[in-house]
Amino acid sequence: MAVKIIGEIGINYAYGNDKSKFLDNAKRLIDAAVLAGCNWVKFQKRNPDICVPEAQKAKLKSVPWRKEETTYLQYKHDIEFGKKEYDEIDRYCQEKEIGWFVSVWDKSSVDFIVENDYSNYGSFIMKIPSALITDYTLCEYARKHSDLLIISTGMSTEKDILKALAYSEPDVVMHTNSSYPSKIEELNLGYITWLKDTYKHIPEVGYSGHEYGLVTTMAAVCLGATWIERHITLDRVNWGSDQMASVEPGGLIKLVKGIRDIETSMTGYGPREVIGSELEKMKSLRK
Repeated sequence: MAVKIIGEIGINYAYGNDKSKFLDNAKRLIDAAVLAGCNWVKFQKRNPDICVPEAQKAKLKSVPWRKEETTYLQYKHDIEFGKKEYDEIDRYCQEKEIGWFVSVWDKSSVDFIVENDYSNYGSFIMKIPSALITDYTLCEYARKHSDLLIISTGMSTEKDILKALAYSEPDVVMHTNSSYPSKIEELNLGYITWLKDTYKHIPEVGYSGHEYGLVTTMAAVCLGATWIERHITLDRVNWGSDQMASVEPGGLIKLVKGIRDIETSMTGYGPREVIGSELEKMKSLRK
């Protein structure tokens, strides 16, 4: 089964002094994912009025595209794409022949995807982010409205995950550490094997990485992850909370190639045989 690779754009398009450039930034990130060979790009969809905690809404925040401080709620509205932007993203992804979908943060965002028919080749794909897997109402709602549902397991106990599984009946469960960046010693990649061995009814297991570097993400494939997700950026020094833990275009190319090489190299199972180019060597070296 070929590994599906997601370039998580998220909100990494939201930087610079000109808010009107956000969509252009998103397109450049889509281009990077296409060039690298990703199967999907992913964004985040939320209604800030619902998703931002009341205690956070009035807090002040400095952003590069506003001359004066703004509220955290206004900042979230500033960076949220609506129908106009997603219509263009949908058109652009079809032109570039790459799939796209979103993490849904509330029921109205599920409705937004379905009502605008943002399906991938006829199928609705959605993801429940780690922050929301204990919102069991959302899990159940997203399940009813998606053809392929992914959940991430960061910040959760096994009890939380078991309950989320019951409500969401996901097609893919992704192991993740939700720190940005994640410490290598806290990645707990062995949990991928645990998921596969413990929850045999789950169709597929994946890994969403937030660590520095690429090797540990590639290792997840060796442990059985068939979906891989990494945040992507045009430049890690760009303004934004997710940029530093993201992968730049050059690294994304290396990551995808590494995963494809691992897939190719792991074919075959059974008793040892003399293979391919070994035959000629055997003739010249073995007496």
